[in-house]
Amino acid sequence: MATSTCEIAVIGGGIIGTSCALYLREAGLDVALIERTDIASGASRGNAGGLAFAEILPLASPRIIRKALRWMRDPLGPLSLPPAYLPQIAPWLLRLWRASWSDRYRANIQSQVSLITLAQSEMLGMMARTGLDRHLYTQGMLEVYEGADRFAIAQEVVRERARHGIESQPLQGTDLAAFQPGLSPRFTHGIHIPNWRNIDDPLKLTQDVAEHAFALGARLIRGDVSHLGPTAQGGRITLEDGSTIDARQIVIAAGAWSHHLTRQLGDAVPLETERGYNTTLPPDALDLHRQITFADHGFVVSPLTCGIRVGGAVELAGLKRAPDYRRSQAMLDKAKAFLPGLHTEGGQQWMGFRPSLPDSLPMISPASRHPAFIYAFGHGHLGLTQSAATARLVCDLATGRVPAIDLHPYRATRFSLFKDPR
Repeated sequence: MATSTCEIAVIGGGIIGTSCALYLREAGLDVALIERTDIASGASRGNAGGLAFAEILPLASPRIIRKALRWMRDPLGPLSLPPAYLPQIAPWLLRLWRASWSDRYRANIQSQVSLITLAQSEMLGMMARTGLDRHLYTQGMLEVYEGADRFAIAQEVVRERARHGIESQPLQGTDLAAFQPGLSPRFTHGIHIPNWRNIDDPLKLTQDVAEHAFALGARLIRGDVSHLGPTAQGGRITLEDGSTIDARQIVIAAGAWSHHLTRQLGDAVPLETERGYNTTLPPDALDLHRQITFADHGFVVSPLTCGIRVGGAVELAGLKRAPDYRRSQAMLDKAKAFLPGLHTEGGQQWMGFRPSLPDSLPMISPASRHPAFIYAFGHGHLGLTQSAATARLVCDLATGRVPAIDLHPYRATRFSLFKDPR
């Protein structure tokens, strides 16, 4: 079987992998991008398009733990966990609960702020220098709430954002109605985040990032990785067809499947998938001015060039369970009630796997035993938002530069059952 070589191979053709390929090629490295199907065929294809620079609060938080207990009463609600999957996910849930304790929660906020601050400058810079800022729109994001009591509870998040310089503008009554015409009057209060950014089509953006990397000389290798391991010169990837790729360094950016590869390197990473659902309606389904987040219902409605996307929610059910598209329909029914003018005909349903670690932080780190391998996965809901920052940090590691931020919070060994040597 054929053997190819490169300086650095990137496994995964989503927004993280393609961004890494672009940054590494810009740094002058010989890059091969390995993808088993099509570019952006996974979670990068169906996200809501938000560059969520205001999302500094980890999923592992007291606020979400409180909401989760309420949400899980509804099997089609914002959060579901099939009982049959509970034994498998129990260790992950225990780590999530521990990460929500005050000591770790506060530390994780600081780590999230650090990464998202870098993400904002890197993403906007990357889009500007490649011309991909044509995909960017800047109308901000609107969070809406039913009644003064729910709005008052949301002020906890507003205050935390304000501590880190994130601007929010309160709206209510006629001001809210004028801000987004057609919103049901049951929503009496809102919060506008003006510095939120959105992408017009996440699929097209990811494809264009890949095309820029290829135009600079990166190579695309199609194949499913069956095995990888260290060599004297770096690492070797074996594909399902028996062909191999030898590289001085290898980046694992395979999303929700990444932990299957890290196990071969001796790192048992507690990676789970937050299965997300959406329906993309025709572009004329609603005159939508900006992304709306229905925070207490766990979903968003986004205006994209490919259509109006209604999606969100979390289903903790692993990689093998068949999609339950009743969840997409439940969100669509709510969206119709919340935005009565929404035309719900002609939609396309989708389910994707968000790779999630229990502390809500990604893994951006050399492998614990084999430093020729670099991990870049586990971004949960923030893969698009943190993609350019992750690529910058991976490039720093690959080229021997001092990383742009301290990588200790994102290290590979942080979930070790034994004492973390770092």
